[in-house]
Amino acid sequence: MSLELTKIALQASNMVARLKEGHAERQQRLAYAQQVFGDEAISLEKLKRKIAASRTTWLVAELANGLAGRYPAPDIPSDFRVLATDGSHIDVDRHRATRCYLINIGAVVLKYGDEPDAMLDSVPHLYAEDEDFVIKPSAATGREQMIEGTLLGIKRAVEECRHLSRLAAQQPPGSVCLALLDGTLILWGLEAYPDFVAEALLDNGFLPCLDEIRKQNKDKKVALASYISFPRSTDVVNVLRVAICPHEVADCDRFCPLNKDRECESVAGVTDRELFMEVLKPGERSALFISPSRITKERYGGHRIYFFYIRLEAEVARVEMPRWVVENPELLELTHALVLDQCRRGQGYPVALSEAHEQAVVTAADKSEFWHLVESLCIEEKIPTLTSAKSFSKRTRWV
Repeated sequence: MSLELTKIALQASNMVARLKEGHAERQQRLAYAQQVFGDEAISLEKLKRKIAASRTTWLVAELANGLAGRYPAPDIPSDFRVLATDGSHIDVDRHRATRCYLINIGAVVLKYGDEPDAMLDSVPHLYAEDEDFVIKPSAATGREQMIEGTLLGIKRAVEECRHLSRLAAQQPPGSVCLALLDGTLILWGLEAYPDFVAEALLDNGFLPCLDEIRKQNKDKKVALASYISFPRSTDVVNVLRVAICPHEVADCDRFCPLNKDRECESVAGVTDRELFMEVLKPGERSALFISPSRITKERYGGHRIYFFYIRLEAEVARVEMPRWVVENPELLELTHALVLDQCRRGQGYPVALSEAHEQAVVTAADKSEFWHLVESLCIEEKIPTLTSAKSFSKRTRWV
């Protein structure tokens, strides 16, 4: 039986009514956030020290080159390339007789200039060996981690970056390139796993790929960035909360653990996206900020993640880059210019990422055909293909 929307119509109506009631208060908070953001009396050096010393229950961005800076879009080069990868996967299905999973990477190279060209490809890989299913600790102690669910999603992100590094290496000397990934460069999910998992997927996987992309700048220009559409982060607004805090050091647990009327609540709930939608003009980017993520501080080293917000016509996006990109003014300007150009060509979203997604996507029909192929091959080889009763029931029409 499908969802009966009539049974939740009243609940949905009540939800919308509550949203309407809170709209005026939210606009007041946004207006105050703009006021604090543009306050020239704020000492940036003092604010930096306060952020470093503060103990908050929310993530606070570090300031890299100011707070309220606005930067117009640089000119785009006459000839350039945009490289992008995206991925999709079929997870391990414990109700199937065959244990395996599949990662499909979509790859795109778009060449602009005097000789425009395009390369679109997909690279599927099936994982079915015993070592493909677990990450084991190197020491005698520790529990091995199964590669499925969230961990498979992280492995897919590593494979997306690995393929992007290969694309960058294939570009000719002297070329000017922007290498793009979809989503964040921060492997947040690893914070929930033991250290040996981060070592396998980050230290020995993701970060070496970033190293390979950085090395391409010996004979060409390659800027690396990731693009986050419609971000929900509040890292910059939380900087304003620290600035508003009346205490010398913002310490939530010590000074106001249960105080709902604390001064910083006057901007709480406002997202960075909402703030920069008001303060930036189309095409402009914000100042640079440094991610406060613990995993990037402890493990990323020279790839520590910086970010800026960019205003498009209809939305604000977050663009993340490793430190070596922002420390090179040419690569930073190239990132700003080409991300904006890609969004304008792609109706508000980078066209290269959109095409990479199309190459990577695995539909429900693809998934069904994949399992049918696997089971057919097993039958040909006279291998039992028993599945769980639950799986059989879901695939059987009873009425």
